[in-house]
Amino acid sequence: MKAFRSRPSIMYSREEEDKIAELEITNLSLSFGGVNAVKDVSLRVHTGELMAVIGPNGAGKTSLLNCITGFYHPQKGQIIFNGKDITNFHTHKLVGVGIGRTFQNIELFPGMTVLANMMLARHIHCHYGFLSSCVFSPAVRKEEIRHRRILEEIIDFLEMQAIRKKTVGSLPYGLMKRVELGRALSLEPRLLILDEPFAGMNLEEKEDMVRFLLELNHSWGLTMILVEHDMSIVMSIAKRITVLNFGEKLGEGTPEEISSHPEVIKAYLGDTEAL
Repeated sequence: MKAFRSRPSIMYSREEEDKIAELEITNLSLSFGGVNAVKDVSLRVHTGELMAVIGPNGAGKTSLLNCITGFYHPQKGQIIFNGKDITNFHTHKLVGVGIGRTFQNIELFPGMTVLANMMLARHIHCHYGFLSSCVFSPAVRKEEIRHRRILEEIIDFLEMQAIRKKTVGSLPYGLMKRVELGRALSLEPRLLILDEPFAGMNLEEKEDMVRFLLELNHSWGLTMILVEHDMSIVMSIAKRITVLNFGEKLGEGTPEEISSHPEVIKAYLGDTEAL
């Protein structure tokens, strides 16, 4: 695995108060008909943490993420982000308060270039209007230069220089995942939510993604929630792990505590006493 790279960063140089990402979820419940996707789940994520949410298939992990990011609105409970109740916020408002995400199934525009896909994410930071953009005033040019500087920094960080002008649909799956991460970073999020970012990747691509996420967390100070099935990766990079099973919170703790938790072992491996 390649070593971390230390470099000045536009995002990393932001004021400390612009990096604050305190998330508190209290007694969250979401059901579809008679099925409880999430049931009375409470958890906290603190600024600078890389926290993982794990569980067997159907445990409610993606449903929980969809509640945090506004795709679903829970029937019960509360989600507080930096002191603000965001429980019923729509997705575009959550992006505005600093929550970005990647998706389990890639949600990119395949006919557009890598750079164009990432530039679309910058619209929330555009302060000019329609008329000034039509005449491309000096203020608009100055702002566009700043947007491009940030995008080029992210492209350089994710080592995508060679594919920046290629259409996304022509790229292999592992690079598409990297572009999806780049687009999420283009939002300049305080909290980045990652839904199975390693799915479908080969070993080398996983190693690169691990390196990127660790540098984002350690050097850039980015707060992250990670949902992932690859337990070797989760145990090696997460500081704290929350386990869900059938929509309920089964346990929470450090990787060492979770790996020896009897209920977690039972959820993943079955009742070993019956073997």
